[in-house]
Amino acid sequence: MRKIIYHVATTLDGYIAHADNTTAGFSFAGPHVDAYMQQLQRYDTVIMGKNTYEAGYQFGLKAGEAPYPWMQNYVFSKTAEFEIRDPNKLFVIRDNWRETIEELRISSGTDIYLCGGGIFASALLAEGLIDRLRLKISPLVFGTGIKLFEAEAAIREFQLDNITQYGGDVFLAEYSKR
Repeated sequence: MRKIIYHVATTLDGYIAHADNTTAGFSFAGPHVDAYMQQLQRYDTVIMGKNTYEAGYQFGLKAGEAPYPWMQNYVFSKTAEFEIRDPNKLFVIRDNWRETIEELRISSGTDIYLCGGGIFASALLAEGLIDRLRLKISPLVFGTGIKLFEAEAAIREFQLDNITQYGGDVFLAEYSKR
Protein backbone atom coordinates (compact mmCIF):
# COMPACT_ATOMS: atom_id res chain seq x y z
CA MET A 1 0.00 0.00 0.00
CA ARG A 2 1.27 3.45 -0.90
CA LYS A 3 1.94 5.81 1.97
CA ILE A 4 0.77 9.41 2.23
CA ILE A 5 3.66 11.73 3.08
CA TYR A 6 2.88 15.19 4.43
CA HIS A 7 5.97 17.00 3.16
CA VAL A 8 5.81 20.68 4.09
CA ALA A 9 7.74 23.68 5.35
CA THR A 10 6.71 25.01 8.73
CA THR A 11 7.67 27.67 11.21
CA LEU A 12 8.72 26.97 14.77
CA ASP A 13 5.17 27.77 15.87
CA GLY A 14 3.56 25.42 13.35
CA TYR A 15 2.46 27.69 10.51
CA ILE A 16 2.89 26.77 6.84
CA ALA A 17 1.83 30.16 5.41
CA HIS A 18 0.45 33.54 6.33
CA ALA A 19 -3.34 33.97 6.47
CA ASP A 20 -3.32 35.19 2.84
CA ASN A 21 -1.50 32.00 1.70
CA THR A 22 1.78 33.86 1.12
CA THR A 23 5.02 32.42 2.44
CA ALA A 24 7.16 35.53 2.97
CA GLY A 25 9.93 34.78 5.42
CA PHE A 26 10.65 31.23 4.27
CA SER A 27 13.96 30.91 2.44
CA PHE A 28 13.68 29.81 -1.19
CA ALA A 29 17.40 29.26 -1.71
CA GLY A 30 19.98 26.99 -0.16
CA PRO A 31 20.68 23.31 0.40
CA HIS A 32 17.25 22.65 1.96
CA VAL A 33 15.54 23.86 -1.22
CA ASP A 34 17.81 21.75 -3.44
CA ALA A 35 17.10 18.69 -1.28
CA TYR A 36 13.35 19.38 -1.39
CA MET A 37 13.36 19.67 -5.18
CA GLN A 38 15.24 16.36 -5.45
CA GLN A 39 12.82 14.69 -3.03
CA LEU A 40 9.83 15.89 -5.08
CA GLN A 41 11.15 14.00 -8.09
CA ARG A 42 10.57 10.73 -6.21
CA TYR A 43 6.79 11.20 -6.08
CA ASP A 44 4.44 10.32 -8.94
CA THR A 45 1.20 11.50 -7.26
CA VAL A 46 0.34 14.69 -5.37
CA ILE A 47 -2.82 15.47 -3.41
CA MET A 48 -3.92 18.89 -2.16
CA GLY A 49 -6.88 21.05 -1.28
CA LYS A 50 -8.17 23.99 -3.30
CA ASN A 51 -6.45 26.64 -1.16
CA THR A 52 -3.05 25.01 -1.66
CA TYR A 53 -3.66 24.68 -5.39
CA GLU A 54 -4.65 28.33 -5.71
CA ALA A 55 -1.65 29.43 -3.61
CA GLY A 56 0.41 28.27 -6.59
CA TYR A 57 -0.92 31.21 -8.62
CA GLN A 58 1.48 33.53 -6.78
CA PHE A 59 4.36 31.41 -8.14
CA GLY A 60 3.17 31.55 -11.76
CA LEU A 61 0.78 28.58 -11.88
CA LYS A 62 -2.13 29.23 -14.24
CA ALA A 63 -5.62 28.07 -13.30
CA GLY A 64 -6.22 24.58 -14.67
CA GLU A 65 -2.54 23.66 -15.01
CA ALA A 66 -0.93 20.75 -13.21
CA PRO A 67 1.50 22.27 -10.69
CA TYR A 68 3.73 19.17 -10.81
CA PRO A 69 3.70 18.06 -14.47
CA TRP A 70 5.61 14.82 -13.81
CA MET A 71 2.99 13.73 -11.26
CA GLN A 72 -0.70 12.90 -11.24
CA ASN A 73 -2.17 15.99 -9.53
CA TYR A 74 -5.37 15.66 -7.44
CA VAL A 75 -7.17 18.72 -6.09
CA PHE A 76 -9.85 17.89 -3.52
CA SER A 77 -12.53 20.58 -3.58
CA LYS A 78 -16.28 20.92 -3.95
CA THR A 79 -15.92 24.54 -5.11
CA ALA A 80 -12.86 24.69 -7.40
CA GLU A 81 -13.79 26.42 -10.63
CA PHE A 82 -11.30 26.33 -13.47
CA GLU A 83 -11.00 24.66 -16.83
CA ILE A 84 -8.56 21.76 -16.65
CA ARG A 85 -5.80 22.23 -19.23
CA ASP A 86 -4.34 18.72 -19.00
CA PRO A 87 -7.00 16.13 -18.11
CA ASN A 88 -4.32 13.41 -18.02
CA LYS A 89 -2.39 15.16 -15.22
CA LEU A 90 -4.89 17.21 -13.20
CA PHE A 91 -7.99 15.80 -11.52
CA VAL A 92 -10.50 17.65 -9.36
CA ILE A 93 -12.21 15.43 -6.80
CA ARG A 94 -15.50 16.97 -5.69
CA ASP A 95 -17.13 14.03 -3.91
CA ASN A 96 -16.13 10.73 -2.32
CA TRP A 97 -12.74 12.04 -1.29
CA ARG A 98 -12.10 9.18 1.14
CA GLU A 99 -12.78 6.55 -1.54
CA THR A 100 -10.46 8.34 -3.97
CA ILE A 101 -7.68 8.41 -1.38
CA GLU A 102 -8.14 4.69 -0.70
CA GLU A 103 -8.05 3.92 -4.44
CA LEU A 104 -4.83 5.91 -4.80
CA ARG A 105 -3.27 4.12 -1.83
CA ILE A 106 -3.89 0.66 -3.29
CA SER A 107 -2.89 1.58 -6.84
CA SER A 108 0.66 1.05 -8.05
CA GLY A 109 3.19 3.85 -7.83
CA THR A 110 5.36 5.73 -5.38
CA ASP A 111 4.35 7.17 -2.05
CA ILE A 112 1.83 10.02 -2.32
CA TYR A 113 2.89 13.62 -1.69
CA LEU A 114 0.45 15.63 0.44
CA CYS A 115 1.17 19.21 -0.64
CA GLY A 116 0.24 22.13 1.53
CA GLY A 117 -2.05 21.39 4.36
CA GLY A 118 -4.21 23.11 6.87
CA ILE A 119 -7.78 21.99 6.37
CA PHE A 120 -7.17 19.07 4.00
CA ALA A 121 -4.25 17.75 6.08
CA SER A 122 -6.48 17.87 9.15
CA ALA A 123 -9.15 15.79 7.41
CA LEU A 124 -6.55 13.19 6.42
CA LEU A 125 -5.04 13.17 9.91
CA ALA A 126 -8.47 12.70 11.51
CA GLU A 127 -8.99 9.62 9.32
CA GLY A 128 -5.54 8.23 10.18
CA LEU A 129 -4.42 8.55 6.56
CA ILE A 130 -1.11 10.40 7.01
CA ASP A 131 1.67 7.83 7.26
CA ARG A 132 4.73 10.06 7.39
CA LEU A 133 5.57 13.65 8.19
CA ARG A 134 8.51 15.39 6.51
CA LEU A 135 8.61 18.76 8.21
CA LYS A 136 11.14 21.30 6.95
CA ILE A 137 11.38 23.52 10.01
CA SER A 138 12.54 27.10 9.53
CA PRO A 139 13.75 29.37 12.34
CA LEU A 140 10.71 31.67 12.05
CA VAL A 141 7.69 32.53 14.15
CA PHE A 142 4.63 33.82 12.27
CA GLY A 143 2.27 34.04 15.25
CA THR A 144 -0.77 33.68 12.98
CA GLY A 145 -1.58 32.19 9.61
CA ILE A 146 -2.34 28.77 8.21
CA LYS A 147 -1.50 26.05 10.68
CA LEU A 148 0.13 22.74 9.86
CA PHE A 149 -3.23 21.24 10.88
CA GLU A 150 -6.15 23.70 10.88
CA ALA A 151 -8.89 21.67 12.52
CA GLU A 152 -9.01 19.62 15.66
CA ALA A 153 -8.31 15.97 15.01
CA ALA A 154 -8.01 12.85 17.07
CA ILE A 155 -4.66 12.49 18.77
CA ARG A 156 -2.19 10.71 16.49
CA GLU A 157 1.25 9.54 17.53
CA PHE A 158 4.33 9.68 15.34
CA GLN A 159 7.88 8.58 16.03
CA LEU A 160 10.98 10.51 15.00
CA ASP A 161 12.93 8.61 12.34
CA ASN A 162 15.52 11.11 11.16
CA ILE A 163 16.72 14.69 11.37
CA THR A 164 18.68 16.34 8.56
CA GLN A 165 20.42 19.63 9.38
CA TYR A 166 20.78 22.18 6.59
CA GLY A 167 22.66 25.46 6.67
CA GLY A 168 20.93 28.54 8.02
CA ASP A 169 19.33 26.72 10.96
CA VAL A 170 16.79 24.91 8.75
CA PHE A 171 16.30 21.21 9.37
CA LEU A 172 14.10 18.38 8.13
CA ALA A 173 12.42 16.25 10.79
CA GLU A 174 10.98 12.96 9.51
CA TYR A 175 8.36 11.05 11.47
CA SER A 176 6.40 7.87 10.83
CA LYS A 177 2.99 6.91 12.18
CA ARG A 178 3.10 4.63 15.22
